[in-house]
Parts: sequence; structure tokens; C-alpha cells
Amino acid sequence: MVIPQGAEEADGANLVAAVRHQIGAGADVIKLYADYHWRPGEPSRPTFSEAEMRAAVEAAHSAGRIVAAHANTAEGMRRAILAGVDSIEHGGEGTPEVFKLMREHGVTYCPTLAASDAVSRYRGWNGADPPPPPVAQARKAFGIARAAGVSMCVGGDVGVFAHGENAREIELMVAAGMPAAQVLIAATSGNARSFHMGEHIGAIRSGLLADLVAVEGDPIRDIQVVRAVRFVMKGGKVYAK
Repeated sequence: MVIPQGAEEADGANLVAAVRHQIGAGADVIKLYADYHWRPGEPSRPTFSEAEMRAAVEAAHSAGRIVAAHANTAEGMRRAILAGVDSIEHGGEGTPEVFKLMREHGVTYCPTLAASDAVSRYRGWNGADPPPPPVAQARKAFGIARAAGVSMCVGGDVGVFAHGENAREIELMVAAGMPAAQVLIAATSGNARSFHMGEHIGAIRSGLLADLVAVEGDPIRDIQVVRAVRFVMKGGKVYAK
């Protein structure tokens, strides 16, 4: 196949136009698919060139929006990182070199351990037998990312499993070896930092929004008590107690 001269520039322009259209329609965050299955049954492969994604990221950042990237392959992750995205979701095939690059570029990692766990359970895994390849791969990548010192946030790819079950991701991160205190930090100030909202939310201190929850028990000793929410405050207003 012969690619006409200027085709990549045209594709990049189309991607920029799509980004601007979504922002004009009200999007606060832009998400790019840095890789995916081109056809059913195929493995994930990169979907955009680094130049195309860089143009999209520049358009979003110019409009004051952040950019997240779905990326499972090492090459998709590498291109997204160098293109300037703010975070990468999944990263199951991430290598030490790629996660080191993430840390150097300040890209946040959202591991989504709950996604592969949920899908594997739908397919018959009972959670006790040796983990199937997608689960083992996600856990391995998570360990590599931790060893590389990559900044973490928490997001389990909700929708793959039921909304309201978000605690699954927190529990699985702890089960995969991350201390509970660090996971809780990732879920609060880590998420706030990832969305560039650290000056407003994510911690308890003067000047920040009073967004608080209280649980029954000590989540540092038993992470599962994050499911036992007994108090909710949003912006200083109590919604549940």
C-alpha cells in the first residue's frame, strides 16, 4: 500500500478537529485510544502515530483540557508518553523501559486491575485457581510500574463491572502488593493530581473543598472497610450519615 504524501498530516488534522469538536460539545477530558484491536480476534496494535497524538494532545492542552490514553501495548504506551498525554490506562504489556519513560515524563498510571479480573471471572475464573494470562499480565505490569516509581491513580474501568463496585480496584491494588496507605493516597490526592485538580480536592487541608467520606473501621488495617461508607460530605454539605 502506498501512503500519499501528507496523509499523516491530514489524519492528524482530522484528529485535532475531533478533539476540538468534543471540547466544544462540553468535554472536560479527552481520551485517546493509543492502541486497540483492528479486527475481532487480533491482538492490540497502535492506532495512531506519535505525531498524530501529539497534535491532538497539543489541541487539548491549548484548550485547558487533559488527555488520557487507553494503551495496553508497550509501543502504544511509548507513543502516547512521547506525545505528551497526562495519564495512561491499563498498560498490561508495559515494560521496565516504558514505565521508566512514564516516570521521566510525569505521566500518571491507572492500572485498572479490576477490569481484567472482572472479565476473567465472567469467563469462568473463580479467583482461587492460578490467574489467567490477562490477570497475571496486569499484576506483573503493576509491579513493574511500582518498581519504576510511576505516579499512580485509581480507576478500575467501571462499566466492565457494575457501577458502585469501584472498591474492587482498591482491594486488588492492595492484594497485588501496594500498601493500603499508598493505595488510599493514589485514590485521593493521586486522582486529584491526575486531573490537575490538586488545588481543590484530594486532601484534607484549609482552602480545599470539604469532600469527605468516613468508613466503619481502619482501611489501612483492612482495606475492605472502604465498602462500609457511613458518612458522605460534598463541598461541605452532608449527603449521608
